[in-house]
Amino acid sequence: MRKASRITRAALAIGALVAVGALAVGSSASAKNHRKGGKLKITSTPWGTANGHEVNLYTLTNRNGMKVKITNYGGVVQSIWVPDRHGRLANVALGFSNLDDYVNDFQHQPWPASGGSGDTYFGAIIGRYANRIAGAEFTLNGHAYPLGSGPPCPSTPTPNNGPNLLHGGPDSYNTQVWGATTHQAAHSVGLELTYTDPDCKNGFPGTVQNTVTYTLTDKNQLQIQYAATTDKPTVVNFTNHTYFNLAGEGSGDVLRQKLRINADSYTPVDSNLIPTGVLAPVAGTPFDFRHMKPIGKNIRDSDEQLQIAHGYDHNWVLNGSGLRAAAFAEDPHSGRTLTTFTDEPGVQFYTGNFLVGDLVGTSGHAYRQTDGFTLETQHFPNSPNQSSFPSTVLDPGQTFSSTTIYKFGLAR
Repeated sequence: MRKASRITRAALAIGALVAVGALAVGSSASAKNHRKGGKLKITSTPWGTANGHEVNLYTLTNRNGMKVKITNYGGVVQSIWVPDRHGRLANVALGFSNLDDYVNDFQHQPWPASGGSGDTYFGAIIGRYANRIAGAEFTLNGHAYPLGSGPPCPSTPTPNNGPNLLHGGPDSYNTQVWGATTHQAAHSVGLELTYTDPDCKNGFPGTVQNTVTYTLTDKNQLQIQYAATTDKPTVVNFTNHTYFNLAGEGSGDVLRQKLRINADSYTPVDSNLIPTGVLAPVAGTPFDFRHMKPIGKNIRDSDEQLQIAHGYDHNWVLNGSGLRAAAFAEDPHSGRTLTTFTDEPGVQFYTGNFLVGDLVGTSGHAYRQTDGFTLETQHFPNSPNQSSFPSTVLDPGQTFSSTTIYKFGLAR
């Protein structure tokens, strides 16, 4: 059970900045490579309609020239523009150039049911429960909850990923048009998104009020703050599903980009990609990212876990607690770096294993396997069915709150 937390957004942002200053690993961007003196701003452009609602594309720009484009359809991070060591901007997030492509993609079943790449969840907010729940069912307070589509609540489990429920089920957070409010402070601009997930949606109990706030700072940080309340006991687990390629979206695979993950163990999975419940040491395995190494160094090893997932698609058990550095990535060619901070217990590192070349991104290039990687900060998969995992239960009167920060910089 989670302890109630009623931290204000302002206090949380200040605390995150202090923690980042204390925990920062890797490198920061050189002033000469930034476009100093730019204008801090957030703008909005109509971007079509979805589910009968108007959708906007918001552009957040900081004084360094870094830009992040976010739409209130699914809270999707559509693009992230950051400089390389020569000051040249490139979009480092996989995605589409128009709303229709997101709508069409998000309506597909996840691979392999669709026969193609399936629902990629590019850049989207994921909930009510990120990652997989085994058998599309869980038990809470002695009551079994079958999950999946069905009015008003499913009487039997309705999986959307083999035998599992994935990322909250069909028509979930990534397909909703969220309410949007913009804000600006002395050194940041932000977009606050709100969505009410109704009781019994996809079988989950309780009406959940959700707020997700994206904030872009002048320190080239994209902060994501999650908050949720419920009127019935339920389970919640949120993440953002941005696929990164630090060399630039559409530039090819990420196998030569380097990664470090602050984790001594990970959760091995069964043939359905459900954690077995074991926290296994990474030492001596392809899952050892405790020191910087190329993403592709061990990805083709004859390891059963890699074969099950067709690459990396696993949860790492992060060391420490509170807001701390979870991962550090670097593209040696461009010099771009990405440091991920979170107060979540885990991070799902995924190498785009199910991209099969049938989707065309913003640069006009088709996306294939390993063309991007995700660092999905979250609680562990299938936690509602694993009592030994950190709890994802949220009760009435409590407020779930969590912070993730993606900080971009340059290698020294």
